[in-house]
Amino acid sequence: MALTLSSPAFADKEFIPAQYTCDGDNVSPPLSWSEVPEGAAELVLLLEDPDAPGGTHVHWSLFGIDPSCGGLEEGKLPAGAVGGKNDYGRTDWGGPCPPFGKARRYIFTLLALSEPSGLAEGASPRKDLPYALSGKVLAQAQLTCKYARGR
Repeated sequence: MALTLSSPAFADKEFIPAQYTCDGDNVSPPLSWSEVPEGAAELVLLLEDPDAPGGTHVHWSLFGIDPSCGGLEEGKLPAGAVGGKNDYGRTDWGGPCPPFGKARRYIFTLLALSEPSGLAEGASPRKDLPYALSGKVLAQAQLTCKYARGR
């Protein structure tokens, strides 16, 4: 079996409810995962917008997630997890907030690592993450959602 990532709030490739965006409460959605590989030492979670005009936009990154936790509750972080710096310059959730009009995709990526990443709060997903992941990724899973303002 392969690592899986899902949410009880939306299905893969469907629209994320507005409450998880800048048009709502802007809190992180509940997520769950299964089939974490044996020997995983840490999970890393990212939310990225590949459709942003300037290139992929990082909305959220979490490091140090305990592989045994099984998921995240709405708006909460698991014990021991730390936030990386997103493209808003913050370490917390930055929900979807595209310009009005066309829907954009948002991709959650969950990575299972064979060794701890060593990343601390505020680490950059762009600068620090590639080095921290090198040779450590056991498995990955993705969950894609869409969002359009004013639809």
